[in-house]
Amino acid sequence: MSLTQHAFGTADGTPIELYTLQNANGMSADIMTFGASLVALRVPDRAGQPGDVVLGFDDFAPYNGAHPYFGAVIGRYGNRIAQGQFSLNGQTYTLAQNNGSNNLHGGPSGFDRL
Repeated sequence: MSLTQHAFGTADGTPIELYTLQNANGMSADIMTFGASLVALRVPDRAGQPGDVVLGFDDFAPYNGAHPYFGAVIGRYGNRIAQGQFSLNGQTYTLAQNNGSNNLHGGPSGFDRL
């Protein structure tokens, strides 16, 4: 198992790093520090040749603009909380409503840019 790190870009003056994790079986994953987004996932095919199986960009700039959330961590949870409220141990919690009256994937500030 190995882990390497290198500069990938900057966002608002903050350096963005790209970490590559690789195992002994030829599988590797590139994950950047901008939203913990998965940039690449290379897995060997039946002939042992690695191929990237996720959609993404080769450099950082497109991730910092509008894109279809390639590789993004979706949020604190997946799905909707109806009416933007839930109760836990008798306490009602009100959340941001970003999908009509519902809370979707944790609210308007997703993890894709943190």
